[in-house]
Amino acid sequence: MNIGFYPGSFDPFTNGHLHVVKSASKLFDKVVIGIGINSEKQRRFPKEIMEDAIKDCLIENNLLNVEVITYDNLSIDAAIKCNANYIIRGLRNDMDYHYEENFAQINEELANLDTIYIRSGKFGFISSTMIMDLINNKRDISNYVPRTIINKIIK
Repeated sequence: MNIGFYPGSFDPFTNGHLHVVKSASKLFDKVVIGIGINSEKQRRFPKEIMEDAIKDCLIENNLLNVEVITYDNLSIDAAIKCNANYIIRGLRNDMDYHYEENFAQINEELANLDTIYIRSGKFGFISSTMIMDLINNKRDISNYVPRTIINKIIK
């Protein structure tokens, strides 16, 4: 069984993330979305709330071969625990590629796991930081974030 592990903070989960998941679900027998902790970032939304919201989003989009987990260790260790064959990373632009390639090289060295890059498509301009700026300024985010996610994070 080919299993792809898609790690990230998903803080919040955007339409760009959803695009990557939809594409990956067609390539792999199973996709595991791993909500991890980025030591360089403070979480905006509790990972448990985001996990629940992403699960609802997957159901709404009929993505039956995708599951969501949370983890507190290295992404590569979580991928190994899930029996992943590949790491999945979404790319918005060439800066993302150069940033991600460093992690891909160390992951391949540590665990012999290759990285698959999937473009965010027309959602490549979306970032979680941009979404938070819009939320903080009370602007509409419905074109950038799935409705199921908005319903869980906007109170």
